[in-house]
Amino acid sequence: MTDESSTPTNEELKASWLEAYGATPLRDVPFETMSGVPVEPVYGDGPYPGQYPYTRGVYPTMYRSRLWTMRMFAGFGTAEDTNARFKELLRHGGTGLSTAFDMPTLMGRDSDSEWSLGEVGRAGVAVDTLADMEDLFDGIDLSGVSTSMTINGPAAILLAMYVAVAEKQGVPTDKLAGTIQNDILKEYQAQKEYIYPPRPSMRIVTDMVKYTTTEMPRWHPVSISGYHIREAGSTAAQELAFTLANGFAYVEAAIAEGQDVNEFGKRLSFFFNSHIDFFEEIGKFRAARRIWARWMKERYGATDERAMLCRFHTQTAGVSLTAQQPEINIARVGIQALAGAIGGTQSLHTDSFDEAVALPTEKAARIALRTQQIVAHETGVANVADPLGGAPYVEWMTDEMERQAEDIFAHLLDLGNGSILEGTYVGIENGYFVGEIADAAYRFEREVNAGRRIIVGVNDFTEGDDPSDRNLLRIDSQTEDYQLKRLANVKTDRNDAAVADALAVVTAAAAEPTTNVMPSIIEAVKTYATEEEIVMAMESEFGTYVEKAIV
Repeated sequence: MTDESSTPTNEELKASWLEAYGATPLRDVPFETMSGVPVEPVYGDGPYPGQYPYTRGVYPTMYRSRLWTMRMFAGFGTAEDTNARFKELLRHGGTGLSTAFDMPTLMGRDSDSEWSLGEVGRAGVAVDTLADMEDLFDGIDLSGVSTSMTINGPAAILLAMYVAVAEKQGVPTDKLAGTIQNDILKEYQAQKEYIYPPRPSMRIVTDMVKYTTTEMPRWHPVSISGYHIREAGSTAAQELAFTLANGFAYVEAAIAEGQDVNEFGKRLSFFFNSHIDFFEEIGKFRAARRIWARWMKERYGATDERAMLCRFHTQTAGVSLTAQQPEINIARVGIQALAGAIGGTQSLHTDSFDEAVALPTEKAARIALRTQQIVAHETGVANVADPLGGAPYVEWMTDEMERQAEDIFAHLLDLGNGSILEGTYVGIENGYFVGEIADAAYRFEREVNAGRRIIVGVNDFTEGDDPSDRNLLRIDSQTEDYQLKRLANVKTDRNDAAVADALAVVTAAAAEPTTNVMPSIIEAVKTYATEEEIVMAMESEFGTYVEKAIV
């Protein structure tokens, strides 16, 4: 802890911030109100943006130098279908790609698996082999775009495919920028898309962290994700606490492997939900930065400021969208996007208004992107960092989010005998996380059903819904037929002996705890081994996870 005698004065903090602010190029736009009144880059006392503990923002200039990345989530049907949507979003001003995979891909299953019937390309894009990844990014320069991939259990395989595509494009790995979600702990807690048991899954994560730290310095190997925890029904404070606790667990696991917190810490990022309670969400975002910085510095010994930064992506709350009167979801998304921007997010995805009933149409996705652009360019919130900082309610809410989170950390430390990592393992096994989320979801639904909490269009103001007017995106059975034929052709054309040899190397790497599995997986995908084949090669060593019933 810092003693009072060494605590800088506000004048010293401001002088330091002004120096950093002045050293950063700014966007060429007028930083003034619509009426022409100039506005300062920040108001109130320090610590200022870019200063520990970063409550007010992770960078001194925040959006004055660079707007958040407008990273629109896209994925459906075949790789060619999604490639066309990617290019459409980039043409309309998107600045980053975010990839949604179908359920078989998320679960490590090929499209021709008996478990995949009826699900191929439905909830995202189907990716079975490197051939699909090549089509997915055909005509997109991977050195010039930031890519996010939302996948967890088989994340190492999809990252390997991305690296292999870049190699074919002639793009070195150190030029690749983006994020892969790879947050396996929250799968056991909320989303349930796991394959292996927690401990070998954590080994894969730490291998990926080690590989990217060395080979891919612009890549974030874990996006520690509260989004799905919140979508499963948690409170804002639970989302905050469970997410950061998972982050601490990854830090402890990497340190135990001998990795330097100042190196891998710079490559961790977060993914939060922006729900509809405007001020609660802003307080949550501010508290997240403060908690993460303090724990990284004081508990885990980080000395590099970049390793203390809680940089995060935000997505508006899909669970808040209604199938009834779906057009009013545009208003919900706008409010949630505004909270994310005021809260200081580094990238943002805005949900499409029709996502409660189907994958978004091209028009709906474009409206969602335009919503972000209105927030960024018309509202003025990008001119001032932390514009609600200092407001009594916002400061109280930030403190309250932190207080509730610290109570949860204390419980996990108790479960783990002083280790957040071990406490997280115990909390998964004994149903703590699942139970807490289920209880919160149950309380919320009871309030809605009792009419004590109003959901517009659902339990009040229900007139005006006409389902016959809806123009929805539909994925027909021809998509699955096409993907099955494509996969069969890839299997026919590849060298089966090379595939078998490569898979044997993957299994051998999995069997040796000190061997990083990433290089062997990269070589396997280059032979056009399928995702499921590589999954099974590791499953023979790691086993599979079956969740215990909690009574």
